[in-house]
Amino acid sequence: MKKQKTPLPQKSSVPSRPPIVAILGHVDHGKTTLVDAILKQTHTFRDNQKEMTETLIMDSNDLEREKGITILAKNTAVFYKNTKINIMDTPGHADFAGEVERTINMAQGAILLVDAAEGCLPQTKFVLK
Repeated sequence: MKKQKTPLPQKSSVPSRPPIVAILGHVDHGKTTLVDAILKQTHTFRDNQKEMTETLIMDSNDLEREKGITILAKNTAVFYKNTKINIMDTPGHADFAGEVERTINMAQGAILLVDAAEGCLPQTKFVLK
């Protein structure tokens, strides 16, 4: 008896959009630092661009730089193995939970950063529900 081949699914004529990945976690758990590292590792900037030597590239708002926290969610894109990936850096402070919730609604996936010593804190648990 000859085994029948399963037909391959037909490719859609509508191109799929690049995935959106949200970076989530409590305040000071390293979300923006992770995005900085991803931007540098994927060579999004040329070596001679000032962004390659800066930290907190995504925190461009003066108040964010002054306070050292992310207030507004920001997006960027990187290419990894010829695949475009959109990244959303989110605030971690409890006062900006609405900003995080809007970001989660747009994302297809998430990276959750949790401090190994503190564990998942109540604010992070609340936003993830």
